[in-house]
Amino acid sequence: MKANTKFIRTEILAGISSFLATFYIIIVNPAILSEAGMPFSAVVTSTVLVCSFGSIMMGIYAKNPFIIAPGMGLNAFFTYTAVLGLGLSYETALGAVFWAGILFLILSILKVRDKIVQSIPHALRFAIAAGIGLFISFIGLQNAGLIVDNPVTLVSLGSLKDPICLTFLIGLGCTAILISRNVKGAMIIGILLTTALAWPIGRWWGDASIVNFGVPTLVNYTGIFAMPDFSLFLKANLFGSIQYAFLPVVFVFAFTDLFDSLSTFVGLAEASGYKDEDGNPRNLKKSLLADAITTIFSGLVGTSSGTVYIESAVGIREGGKTGLTAITAGILFLPFLFFSPLLSIVPSIASSIALVLVGSFMMKPLTKINWSMPDEAIPVFFTMILMPLTYSITTGIIIGFLSWTLLKFFSGKKEDINPALLIINLLSLLYLWL
Repeated sequence: MKANTKFIRTEILAGISSFLATFYIIIVNPAILSEAGMPFSAVVTSTVLVCSFGSIMMGIYAKNPFIIAPGMGLNAFFTYTAVLGLGLSYETALGAVFWAGILFLILSILKVRDKIVQSIPHALRFAIAAGIGLFISFIGLQNAGLIVDNPVTLVSLGSLKDPICLTFLIGLGCTAILISRNVKGAMIIGILLTTALAWPIGRWWGDASIVNFGVPTLVNYTGIFAMPDFSLFLKANLFGSIQYAFLPVVFVFAFTDLFDSLSTFVGLAEASGYKDEDGNPRNLKKSLLADAITTIFSGLVGTSSGTVYIESAVGIREGGKTGLTAITAGILFLPFLFFSPLLSIVPSIASSIALVLVGSFMMKPLTKINWSMPDEAIPVFFTMILMPLTYSITTGIIIGFLSWTLLKFFSGKKEDINPALLIINLLSLLYLWL
């Protein structure tokens, strides 16, 4: 009985941790999609619905501790490419999201996506995990203002005298110490501590405008209660989005989501050890089906594609092993249908601590790489380094696949190139061309 209670407590704590590391999407996703002309409050509602529906489905059906939410990168493609670049209405773009989900569902039922995952060489799986770790750490350091742009060197170290950087470093150091001492809930404690430390910024000292959309106060309290806005519900133009001219948009949505979700599944499996007897991500087919159905749901309720989130690693780090972790996180999203203003209390530098530390944990698979074999070491390096440098997980994966195939072919190891990998390479080239 005591063991069962401890298990439930650990899973719930892990779910809270994953939620705290992921909930920033409720603010960021509406901020991006609103630039496509979509009502901000309505996107908040649709984002919360997708996070809750997808995560609970992942927990109940796939029994994995993975959070699903609208994907970063996919929302940028939706706004800046599909709507602002190609001139689609946001209703038509939502229809493209829906049909991309349908395509996913078909590929998942036919086990095509399973075969793609199984075709990925183990060395590249390790590289994907580490590359995503570098990428999310880079995002965290940027959000905290510790890494800033530089016209000469592209990036450089931010001012250590800045109150934002100082607060972030104090919170990061305290959280790292708590983790090193195996304190349960270390991530949550670190996030809450950093939130408390950030309260004076912009009120008593310093100015947070540079990292807070021009607002000088870092912790922005805007109220408590707000009614949900369902104005985007069923607004997708399902028939207009499957015109011949718009099919490339559907394909890119599908292809990008495919690689994002697969790479994240592989990365989480390698980092956590949650794999089946064949070394593939645990409950892969059911996880992919949950991902596909959530993408369909996303188009119907009014947001960009939902996908599994790498921040799920935060909850896994806290001991989450089952679907109860994802269910807990999914339930925690629901109150923000009504209490969305409370999201403004936790600043970006607080959630950035989780991103940086989880990124460091994801370096572990690199110990399994045979660095003395150039035909493996070079593609692994390209995969890792290009994710943060191009600001794209998909680009790192694609270059990794292409360089792996090229080097294996010319080094006389054609047996390491399977047919499914060749298909991935062809799709990768098509993606780069588009």
